[in-house]
Order: sequence, then C-alpha cells, then structure tokens
Amino acid sequence: MRSCDFNIKETLDLVKSMLKLADKGDIEREDTGCGIMYGVLRDSAYKLKKLAEEEREKHIAKGWWEED
Repeated sequence: MRSCDFNIKETLDLVKSMLKLADKGDIEREDTGCGIMYGVLRDSAYKLKKLAEEEREKHIAKGWWEED
C-alpha cells in the first residue's frame, strides 16, 4: 500500500474516533461550553471525512488505491 493511501485510511479512522468522542462528550457534558466544543469537533470530523473520501476517490481513479 502506498503511504499516501495509508494516510488517507488513517485520516478516516481518526474521523471515526472524533465522531465517537463528540457523541460521548455530548452525552456526558455538563455545560454549554463543552457542547460547543463537541459541536466543533463533530463539524471538523465531517469536513475531514469529506476531504479524505474525495482524495480516496481520486486515488481510486488513478489506479493507486489498494485494499488491504
């Protein structure tokens, strides 16, 4: 696997962790400041996910992408 493809996969894994933490944080938060923080985390995760998926599609189109 090309290192650039591995990094895209790692980014998508990071996004999953970010979304999981945002959900957990929202459930357990005790004030609005934390709610804002977890909202920003969730929003950032979705933006990163979109970018990483677009890059993955570009790599697939170039024939670079290899599945494990």
